[in-house]
Amino acid sequence: MDVCDFDFDLPSELIAQEPPSERGAARLLVLTRDSESLTHTRISALPDLLGAGDLVVVNNTRVFPARLLGARVPSGGAVECLLVAHLGGDRWECLMHPGQKLKPGARVVFAGARLLHGEVLERRFHGRRVIRLWTEDGSPVDEVVDAIGHVPLPPYIKREDRADDRERYQTVFAHQRGSVAAPTAGLHFDGALVAALAERGVELIDITLHVGYGTFQPVRVERVEDHQVDAERYEISDLAASSIGRALAAHRRIVAVGTTTTRALETVARAHDGVVVAGAGWTDAFIYPGFRFRAISGLMTNFHLPRSSLLMLVSAFAGRSVLPAYREAIAARYRFYSYGDAMLIL
Repeated sequence: MDVCDFDFDLPSELIAQEPPSERGAARLLVLTRDSESLTHTRISALPDLLGAGDLVVVNNTRVFPARLLGARVPSGGAVECLLVAHLGGDRWECLMHPGQKLKPGARVVFAGARLLHGEVLERRFHGRRVIRLWTEDGSPVDEVVDAIGHVPLPPYIKREDRADDRERYQTVFAHQRGSVAAPTAGLHFDGALVAALAERGVELIDITLHVGYGTFQPVRVERVEDHQVDAERYEISDLAASSIGRALAAHRRIVAVGTTTTRALETVARAHDGVVVAGAGWTDAFIYPGFRFRAISGLMTNFHLPRSSLLMLVSAFAGRSVLPAYREAIAARYRFYSYGDAMLIL
């Protein structure tokens, strides 16, 4: 399967640089798989599109301010560091700029209201580094990162992060700290929408998948099957597993909010013969056309990058009608990517 089959042209002005004025105000393109029909509506219509007994599964991960700005020691040259994964103890995997100057042994300092020190320990592929971080006063590193770090907005948002992004680039479900990117389909939900779903008889539960930098990783190969995605950590509670198990047993519709939620559910279902069990682990599942879905029967997701693994996942679920739907969305001037509009695929 060729990666170029998942390419499309997107006018740059349709890449959302700002979130909608309010959560729940975005547009929603509904794709019905059986008929390949498209309906234009709003996120606020979601309760009318679902029914009593449907189960909606969201991701409760919380984005932390993983982008650190600092200086080399002793030269004072500017340094940017994106924390990608905590390796345990005081060690982190990260992306650093300017990478060519930051060899093992290089020292850096990140300053703000608090001070954070770092030392490069090793170089890895595609510009990644392993860095050791410590605080001057011995306080927890996470605490200082939260104080001085910046929200790691996606690279296609061409502006600096602002104070309001700390709240707006989080879902209302976010409480498990650990992501470098938001599970963006969940950004559309607010308290009123959650209440309306409950009144409709729709059940909502949450699971965790901590989104890593791999969500933005370009597909560098020509054949889809040759691509690999970074592993990300997930956790499914006993309560969530029980709710999902009851829905599957009763053949009720399970709607995943986001590709992250989908990957976690399908990873566990594939490993346990179609059953979603409680537990934690890592998933490097790469879902592309031909994949057999065992857990979800609906998907709500934002519009994704051309040639991306996320677009391939959506194509695996929705079939060949995805790219025509994207062309329709472009013609109708939908907003794309993290702060943009959404699709519901049923």
